[in-house]
Amino acid sequence: MSTQRDFNNEFGDGAGRKYAYSFDFDVMHHFMVEAFRPLLCSGSALELGSFKGDFTKRLLSLFQAITCVEASEVAIAEAKQRTPKGVRFIETTFEKLQLTEKFDNIFLTHVLEHVDDPVRILERINNEWLSDAGRLFLVCPNANSPSRQIAVKMGLISHNAAVTPGEAQHGHCRTYSMDTLERDAVASGLRVVHRSGIFFKALANFQWDQLLQTDIISKEYLEGCYKLGQQYPDLCSSIFLMCERGEKK
Repeated sequence: MSTQRDFNNEFGDGAGRKYAYSFDFDVMHHFMVEAFRPLLCSGSALELGSFKGDFTKRLLSLFQAITCVEASEVAIAEAKQRTPKGVRFIETTFEKLQLTEKFDNIFLTHVLEHVDDPVRILERINNEWLSDAGRLFLVCPNANSPSRQIAVKMGLISHNAAVTPGEAQHGHCRTYSMDTLERDAVASGLRVVHRSGIFFKALANFQWDQLLQTDIISKEYLEGCYKLGQQYPDLCSSIFLMCERGEKK
């Protein structure tokens, strides 16, 4: 994340596109935790890119204490009001971050697509911040999700991995697919141990928000989309890698 970027402005809603949707908070956050739960290590937790603390609160059901790193002072101010005082917030960019401890669980969810040099950030996780037996939980939006492929066929975006004007306004630098995400993880020295997808998704976020206000979608249907996503990770809303420390690059 370069010093020229305005992180407070990037998370504002834009014309025709929100920074985050109810689908993200109510559906994706829940199923991310479900995907992470069997793979977690006992010990400490670091969340890189905590935004306003919504996912932080989910993590607090798993850990007694969490350290959060966030570049936006506005987001941190709101997160502090919404989370218990036991959460430690560090306001800085990942490039400038200096930590005196290593962490057993590091969470980087819907963040890597925003950073200027993703391999460098993953290298710092591998070389500096992840404990010897620790695990990185890395999740990014999926270029090949059916909702995105449908948008290409509709002529709304040029290709699956395109960065739309709305995404660029919110700080997206790239759109990952499973192969390109694993490419960057491996290039950083991390060892990819587990690959999966989170939630089969054929509708856009705004369409999901409308449906979630009705009784059309049941809890069982949501569970079914989550389980189907594990069978077809490349057709999920998000792609998920669990990584462990590898050789330093």
